[in-house]
Amino acid sequence: MFRVRILLIGLLLCVAEGKREIPVGAIFHEDNYEAEIAFKYAIERVNMHEKHFELLPMIRYVSPEDSYKTEKKVCELASEGVTAIFGPSSMLTSGIVSSICKTIEIPHIITHWDPEPIGGWDPEMQAMTINLYPEADVLSRALRDLIVDYSWKSFTIIYDSDDGLMRLKDILQIHGPADTPITVRQIDDDPDYRPLLKDIQASGESHIILEVHPSKILEMLRQAREVKMLEEYQSYIITSLDAHTLDFEELKYSRSNITTLRLMDTKSFEIKNAVHDWEQGEARMKKVFRVSPEHVHTESALYHDAAKLYATAIRELDATEEIAPSRLSCGSKNLRQWPFGLRIVNYMKVKTEHGITGPIIFDDNGRRTHFQLDIIELSQQDGFKKIAVWDPTNGKINYTRSQEDVHLQIVESLQNKTFIVASRLGAPFLMLKDKKEGEFLEGNNRFEGYSLELIDGISKILGFQYRMELVPDGKYGSYNKQTKKWDGLVKYLLDRKADLAICDLTITYERRTAVDFTMPFMTLGISILYAKPVPQPKDLFSFLSPLSLDVWIYMATAYLGVSVLLFVLSRMAPADWENPHPCKQEEVEEVENIWNMLNALWLTMGSIMGQGCDILPKAVSTRVVAGMWWFFALIMLSSYTANLAAFLTMERMDASIESAEDLAKQSKIKYGAVLGGSTLSFFRSSNFSTYQRMWAAMESTRPSVFTKSNDEGRDRVMKGRGLYAFLMESTSLEYITERYCELTQIGGLLDSKGYGIAMPVNSPYRTAISGAVLKMQEEGKLHQLKTRWWKEMYGGGRCDEQATTAAGDSAAELGIDNVGGVFVVLAFGCFCAFILGILEFLWNVRKVAVEEKVTPWEALQAELKFALNLSITTKPVHNMLSESSSAKSSMRSKSESRRESESVSRMHNIKTGNSMINVDKIGFVYNNK
Repeated sequence: MFRVRILLIGLLLCVAEGKREIPVGAIFHEDNYEAEIAFKYAIERVNMHEKHFELLPMIRYVSPEDSYKTEKKVCELASEGVTAIFGPSSMLTSGIVSSICKTIEIPHIITHWDPEPIGGWDPEMQAMTINLYPEADVLSRALRDLIVDYSWKSFTIIYDSDDGLMRLKDILQIHGPADTPITVRQIDDDPDYRPLLKDIQASGESHIILEVHPSKILEMLRQAREVKMLEEYQSYIITSLDAHTLDFEELKYSRSNITTLRLMDTKSFEIKNAVHDWEQGEARMKKVFRVSPEHVHTESALYHDAAKLYATAIRELDATEEIAPSRLSCGSKNLRQWPFGLRIVNYMKVKTEHGITGPIIFDDNGRRTHFQLDIIELSQQDGFKKIAVWDPTNGKINYTRSQEDVHLQIVESLQNKTFIVASRLGAPFLMLKDKKEGEFLEGNNRFEGYSLELIDGISKILGFQYRMELVPDGKYGSYNKQTKKWDGLVKYLLDRKADLAICDLTITYERRTAVDFTMPFMTLGISILYAKPVPQPKDLFSFLSPLSLDVWIYMATAYLGVSVLLFVLSRMAPADWENPHPCKQEEVEEVENIWNMLNALWLTMGSIMGQGCDILPKAVSTRVVAGMWWFFALIMLSSYTANLAAFLTMERMDASIESAEDLAKQSKIKYGAVLGGSTLSFFRSSNFSTYQRMWAAMESTRPSVFTKSNDEGRDRVMKGRGLYAFLMESTSLEYITERYCELTQIGGLLDSKGYGIAMPVNSPYRTAISGAVLKMQEEGKLHQLKTRWWKEMYGGGRCDEQATTAAGDSAAELGIDNVGGVFVVLAFGCFCAFILGILEFLWNVRKVAVEEKVTPWEALQAELKFALNLSITTKPVHNMLSESSSAKSSMRSKSESRRESESVSRMHNIKTGNSMINVDKIGFVYNNK
């Protein structure tokens, strides 16, 4: 009755307006009611605007599995002169239609997924078929790009048919042989999916791809909620393009992330206008039809676009040559082909259109290769909400929401949430609070420490609640390669028993493969905890300690060298040859030099002892030498006295080790770390030779050098009396050395890393919590927390390490590197003095040569020979080099001169003595002229 009414309306309109009728056929299944309406009213909308022709829809119905009836209906439509056949939507019946249409060259337009046959497409077989459904390979690539963008390292695929698995072939090729394997699970007709979901939950998988018929999606998600598989750390991607048509009202408050794809923009004017036509058209037929644009099926939208695309092709080609329908027969005897069919198909392949499903572009095989997909996400407020668009040109996900919108959405979801925060006991991060008498503590009030105050500060910024829980085994979290399982805090997160894990948990590569971390809230490194060396007995010769042995040897050498130089220069310098009788004013014939080797040694010794000497050199060169030595002595004496008091009062220590290299080179001192901790992992996986040797030594030592906790390691160091060192993280080491003054840190940091807050992979709260940590850091609150729990609480600051270090530095013995500059200055001064002494000697030679009237060479020989004769301490004023008298006369003259000198000396002594006796009487000293 309905078809008759449509035909009558079309006939009346044609008669009234003079339009030519162009019949088009369509084959639907009984459950394609919405698609039939979309097709029907799309043609009606076309006919309202066309002036020269009118499309006359001729609709038939078949069963999806009835191939015989499908063939009969196609031939029936061909005999009625249809110019194209739309549908049906099943691959079985569609294949029969496509074959017949190819034979009689009638365009065949389909709107369902059609996989590429084995061996590829046959252009001849596909010559008359146009498919508006997205091409299978391109759609599979869109799903792959989405998974890559989401950074899913592992996932499980749940599918219900082999066709569905074929749609995911690009996804199955994402992972390489070394990547985490993908799990693929098929469901059957059993409506109970709980056992399968529990198996997936037991495996720890949190990423699931649902490739199932839309009718099974809701029930599967309901059962997932029942088995706790719809929590906030599970994520689902639904591959069906019709998932948005389902009623997710009962599931939109679940905490899982549910994402799907959609081919059309449900906010566009085109789809709203099309839905209006459907509702109004059915209302004219006295039928009630209601559908919102957000719930339009993909197939219905594609039928709408297919009808408009075909009408456009007819309009464009009819303008050049009138399109005339022709009644055709499927029988072999009367087989004819429609002459316009191939032209229409070829035109549609090159024509670019835009419908309610977006841009429509085909390849040479009539497959739709260019389209856009909306990525939509289920939200609590708006149901499915568009968050991004996939662009097939470059395979890129373009997000339509800003990061600020995402952050605000997450923060809003935190307002009414209570986090379960896992931790472990360990000072100062988390400790049990001391109970007062009669006090009952429960919940978070049982604990105190840095971790508690840190999460409390974050909760105040983001507005969530939290509940602290202790991990049962008390471990941080390490991976067992034999059992392929994690333990400690990491396992607690993987089992979804906690939302966050916070303590001194180090961010490592291995842990990041299992859980996510926030930005570090504290940076640190590995160092060595060791007992301070035992004080040694007092040394009788501790007074020598301010200067090293090398410095003492250099000083002794300098002392002898300066003394010898002073002695040599004084013999060469004329100014140091003095009148032996200063009271005689007349000219004397002999002068003497008091600077023998003993006096030179005495002068330098007196200088270095700071007492000086009653005899001083007079020549410029010797004075320079003496001055440089006094300067040297002053510097050395001040350095010695500055360190002497500290060395005599301090308790000398004998440190056995100073670095990790020292530990690795010896075998007497054992060393270890916490079993299962990041410190142990550092040595186990290090490629540095020193650390490899240390790991080998630790692993092979018996009894075991590993401990269960830092406290156990601390106690073992204290009891070891210098025979055990503990490798631990610098933050914990600093806390211990602030309270145990007999322990100290040896060497610097062996690496650099950080503590972070751990959470399940792909946690939606990571960015928000990292932001809160950064805010606390910028405000200085993290520094305040560390100062409070390291320096102030529970005995912090008891040991003043800085003062101890300063005292040790001030008492350190001075080596040649410290005082070598003084020796350089002394050597330079002595060299200058030596040059000056040579010049003085040569000047005196010249003077003697002039006065004695001899050649300079003769004067030089005589003066040099005299200076080198170390046994002579007196020197004649004139060398008498020019005299020609005999040696006897010279000797007599000298003898007489000596007797006269002795007589004068005796008379001088007698008169001087009488003068001193009678000084009170006469008031003056007798002076013999």
